[in-house]
Amino acid sequence: MSFEISIFPKGEHAVIVLQDKSSGTYAEIYSFGALLNKFSVLHEGKEMNVVDGFENIDEAKQNITPYFKSAKLSPFVCRVKNATYTFGENSYKLSKYATPPNAIHGLIYDASFSVIQHVTTDTYASVQLSYQYEKVNEGFPFKYTCLIEYMLQQESELTVTTTITNVDNKLMPITDGWHPYFTLGDTIDDYQLEFQSTHILEFDENLIPTSNLITYEEFGSLKTLGSQKFDNCFKLNFAECQPMCVIRNPKRNIQIEFQPTISYPFLQIYTPDSRKSIAIENLSAAPNAFHNGMGLQVLSPNEKSVFATRFKIKSL
Repeated sequence: MSFEISIFPKGEHAVIVLQDKSSGTYAEIYSFGALLNKFSVLHEGKEMNVVDGFENIDEAKQNITPYFKSAKLSPFVCRVKNATYTFGENSYKLSKYATPPNAIHGLIYDASFSVIQHVTTDTYASVQLSYQYEKVNEGFPFKYTCLIEYMLQQESELTVTTTITNVDNKLMPITDGWHPYFTLGDTIDDYQLEFQSTHILEFDENLIPTSNLITYEEFGSLKTLGSQKFDNCFKLNFAECQPMCVIRNPKRNIQIEFQPTISYPFLQIYTPDSRKSIAIENLSAAPNAFHNGMGLQVLSPNEKSVFATRFKIKSL
């Protein structure tokens, strides 16, 4: 087989490597947070990792905050206004992590996932990681499982599928997303960006949506980033063909394509001050969805919801 899987125990966690030996492409995943730490290809004869990750699991544990590199966003994405929300007849206060006054980026970004299954065939290698949230934060007293599957396929494609199951005996609100940072070398000022959007969400000074949607199609075709700064959320236009988003470094003749399913109708883009990488975040809901309801799902007991996206690295 051209595909193989290696699992390396690292204390209480593990490093999982999915590899396509025929092309030299591989993905490195940590069971800590189930985060994608590397996605690497052979480009112009050299290994090129397009994920801005960590040196090792210990560094990830120490530095997952405040930038949340590759973090799973669950059970809420981005921000919850004032770290409080009401669901049903009850009000809740979130206390995991905050950029005052708002809770930010969910509750399981530093969870210890278990490897429960891995498969290799002639056309792919996949691994499944699972975590059961046990109401450990009083601000989210609902029990659910998060199952994440990484599947490396031919032509340097990596599909990431998340299945959320309500294993509680009551209704549960849920949103889902990812927070990976990507790099194609050099500064992102040199990159070209394209994404298919219908609207940008207007934010207030605390990056909370105002509920006002503004038509936005400025990056409908490849456009050089230059000094452009983003910390914004967009509604994707699935009437357009995939990919929904592309980042390209024309100096190095390489690009990444993003192909989310309709389960991720929102795209958050963030340009850190370092300008060394760019966060392309697939989201099932808008920031503050526990208040505004934009994309919020409510699962009944034993109900599941599936979210999927695909990354493809392409040499030009």
